[in-house]
Amino acid sequence: MRSSGSGKSGGRGNHRGAGNNRDERQGQGRPRKPRPEERRYDVGPGATQDGPKSGRGGAARGGAKGGPRRPQQGGRTEPSRSREYETRAEERNRDRYAGKKDVKLPKTFPGAEQEGERLQKVLARAGYGSRRACEELIEQCRVEVNGEIVTEQGKRVDPEKDEVKVDGLTVATQSYQFFSLNKPAGVVSTMEDPEGRQCLGDYVTNRETRLFHVGRLDTETEGVILLTNHGELAHRLTHPKYGVQKTYLAHIVGPIPRDLGKRLKDGIQLEDGYARADHFRVVDQTGKNYLVEVTLHEGRKHIVRRMLAEAGFPVDKLVRTAFGPITLGDQKSGWLRRLSNTEVGMLMKEVEL
Repeated sequence: MRSSGSGKSGGRGNHRGAGNNRDERQGQGRPRKPRPEERRYDVGPGATQDGPKSGRGGAARGGAKGGPRRPQQGGRTEPSRSREYETRAEERNRDRYAGKKDVKLPKTFPGAEQEGERLQKVLARAGYGSRRACEELIEQCRVEVNGEIVTEQGKRVDPEKDEVKVDGLTVATQSYQFFSLNKPAGVVSTMEDPEGRQCLGDYVTNRETRLFHVGRLDTETEGVILLTNHGELAHRLTHPKYGVQKTYLAHIVGPIPRDLGKRLKDGIQLEDGYARADHFRVVDQTGKNYLVEVTLHEGRKHIVRRMLAEAGFPVDKLVRTAFGPITLGDQKSGWLRRLSNTEVGMLMKEVEL
């Protein structure tokens, strides 16, 4: 029993002795890894093993430049790069690439560097048919841009600036609308009427774009009146400088003298000056009832009624049958129709647009 207890005691003693010998071997060979409370960091100038002398450590900055030296295998440490070294390296890189030009990336599709829209697309939007049909117009040399005939496909134009013509007539390349209304008698020539009377605006209430009338017609006068949202065209059509002619059919009671047309062409004195007709002819006669046609380029108020009344022939009924190249034709009273591209082109040609 005693020897057995001695054995156990000796075993424990030998185990402790073996541990002490392992610590001694570690002390003689590779240094042991320090405990967390024993670690010291060299983070500032003049730092010692007892701790930092000044400044914040690299560990506090998440391993930034100037941080602790990292141990490598074999007990050696890797020196950290100083801020001066990093600054000089950055300056060298900047000087190396400073003289190089920016590299331009290739376009993603051909023709991307060009501006404007393709001519055939503009013509198609203006109502000249499909794009293929518009390409055929270009192939036939019927299209010109800014006075030059287009001979190749794919030409680009600016609808806001460039002047496009087909067969010599200007194309309305923007989102313009042009209408002709056969105004009935009793309709006021305004887009709105505060008194609640029937007016021109009642005929275009379903239009998305705001339209306005070109000139006026007397309330009791029937016939052609134009509606559009093209301000410059409307202004020129009513300006005396361009002298756009208007044609009227008037019903008067005769007999009329043979020199009535000459008197109207020579000029009739009115309270606001002379008024002259460009053309005059008798269209029809039934007994003393005459249907006469008067063409003039003036636009003064009640001008035809006042001229004929001053000549001694008051007007019973008056219809405007044409405004420039736009004629009434068989358009019924109160009907609104969209002008064709040819008619729009003729209107623009009339006022040099």
